[in-house]
Amino acid sequence: MLELPEAAAMAKQLGKAVGGRTIAAVTAGKTPHKFAFFNGDPEGYPDLLSGRTIRSAESHGGFVEVILDDVRLLMGDGVNLRYHPDASTVPAKHQLALRLDDGAFLVGTVQMYGAMMAFRPGEFDNPYYAGAVAKPSPLTGAFSKKHFRSLVDAAPAKLTTKGLLATEQRIPGLGNGCLQDILFTARLHPKAKVSSLTDTDVDRLYKTVTSVLKDMTAKGGRDTEKDLYGQPGGYRTILSAKTLGNPCPGCGGVVERQAYLGGNVYFCPTCQPM
Repeated sequence: MLELPEAAAMAKQLGKAVGGRTIAAVTAGKTPHKFAFFNGDPEGYPDLLSGRTIRSAESHGGFVEVILDDVRLLMGDGVNLRYHPDASTVPAKHQLALRLDDGAFLVGTVQMYGAMMAFRPGEFDNPYYAGAVAKPSPLTGAFSKKHFRSLVDAAPAKLTTKGLLATEQRIPGLGNGCLQDILFTARLHPKAKVSSLTDTDVDRLYKTVTSVLKDMTAKGGRDTEKDLYGQPGGYRTILSAKTLGNPCPGCGGVVERQAYLGGNVYFCPTCQPM
């Protein structure tokens, strides 16, 4: 799933690959998928998008936003967006296909769930998108220590470190994937109560959130996810399904995996004690 680093890297790739190109034709909803979501009726997407020129691309949290002349195309974290230089490699099954004026394609597919939302500015109301645009990004200076402290201070007494970082969109784009390495680097257990953290813990977690996410972004995303060209990101994850079974890089001990808060958490019980 796309999280903040992958969305930022993909937006950068899109700008280079298709900036200035015009959308010649659109196919939306070709392969029905129960959890592929559109803004409005996908049958209207050809009229809405065809003939528009791609001006740029931006990321907001885990969203990738393609800026067209007078329309926006927003893709959520479950959409696999790929660039195809011609029609020969376009998959037969897809939920969105944009044919460009040079014969290349942008194709969006959904496996678990995902949203592809086309809209005119001012005509789209989505709280997750609005929050991602409005809240400060850990990749910028606006994500200050004071702001992070306010998130900690507002946390319910029973909230855990995973809950703080990856629920309620407190930090848009930071999800279950990125938090594993953040908590390992901060030496904090994913089930540790936020109320138990010392000031030193909070300061260390703040620094780790910003430094790890910036590192992931600079390297084109995590190696567990793929970019616009279907290639894995350059950031080598420390703790993930990809490294499960490897010894802990900190102490050489056994890394554990547990289901928790809607997804698996990976941690070293020695380096990340409760």
